[in-house]
Amino acid sequence: MNQFAFYANKPSESYHKVDMGLFASVMLLWGLGIFTLFVCTQNYAVRVFDNNPFYFVKRQLICSAVGFILFVMFMMLDMRVTRRLVSVIVITALVLCLMTFVPPFGIEKNGARRWLRMPAGFTFQPSELVKFAVVVFLANYFDKQETLENQEDRNVFPCVFVLFVFVLIVLAQKDFSTALFITGIGILLFLVSGAKLMWLFPFAMLAVPSVILMITLEPYRLQRVIGWVRPEQYTTGVNYQSLAAKRAISAGGIWGSGIGTGLQRINSIPEVQSDYIFAGWSEGMGFVGVVLYFAALIFFAYRGYKAAFRCKDRFTAYATFGCVSVIFLQSVLNTMVVCGLLPATGIQLPFFSLGGSSIIVTLAMCGFILNASRGEELVEKDAESDEISIESLSYL
Repeated sequence: MNQFAFYANKPSESYHKVDMGLFASVMLLWGLGIFTLFVCTQNYAVRVFDNNPFYFVKRQLICSAVGFILFVMFMMLDMRVTRRLVSVIVITALVLCLMTFVPPFGIEKNGARRWLRMPAGFTFQPSELVKFAVVVFLANYFDKQETLENQEDRNVFPCVFVLFVFVLIVLAQKDFSTALFITGIGILLFLVSGAKLMWLFPFAMLAVPSVILMITLEPYRLQRVIGWVRPEQYTTGVNYQSLAAKRAISAGGIWGSGIGTGLQRINSIPEVQSDYIFAGWSEGMGFVGVVLYFAALIFFAYRGYKAAFRCKDRFTAYATFGCVSVIFLQSVLNTMVVCGLLPATGIQLPFFSLGGSSIIVTLAMCGFILNASRGEELVEKDAESDEISIESLSYL
């Protein structure tokens, strides 16, 4: 039998079911996202898109169908095959990012070139794929470095270079928040892999002033930071969405306004279906709904990180940890922005925000995480060299 086979073709004694708790949390978050999207956008869709309340939900379901295809593929595919595909994923992400600068394929909106033109009026944002590509590339590279017996042979320059190239391209697309988030995920994986902290100092010396420079060079970014620090002086313009979101959250109270009231507050939030959809969920479901959401998210993160710690090899462990971190940290950052705890950014809420690119890549990463969870009990007792060490995670 070919060693690179689907799990379904493996002997029954080596087959292990996925973590059903983790699977249930993914389905719950996705279902809540579709439900919230419908509740928050039906009035807007009726007014703008020919009296069709299902316009946004239909588009999200179509993209979800594509995402579930990748979800099943990454969940069922042998991890050794997935590792062979790392170079394909990285090259694909790189090519798609570069294609955004080619006019026939790339779409420019408000001076930014982040999207590719797709059939039937859909678009794709390659920077979402970059998050997954960076995670699997770094996981693969760090695992290979661990196999080198001579410490002097270990070199982090190639992975820093690849990370730097992707960050520069995303910055060129005028997507500062995503570039900063990708940088943070890369640094997190450096720490998790047990890389020496001294290797990060030169990178930090360059990154910190670069972030400050990028903020000051673009007036709207600087305005967002100033508006966040002094919200009382910027009640319109840059702070309008944030203040409207706060009013919607406050209107939800303890039990929420309900789904049949029209959710009047969110109607004042421009593009509520995107970055600020959490305000709609909060208004409709109130504090109880917010607690329910975070309970589901934390449970997802707990089961995902648990799978990462129990993986049978370092590549799967590092990559699973990275995928869970991308979804969890992005969710936390988005909710913090909506609540006014961080300056406004373009970070979407996974599972909830309208965006085909986001839901496709999120479901693909969830499939990878579930694949990792099914391998927990396949670890041989004498294969300690293939397990991730607890010491390598002590940096956290």
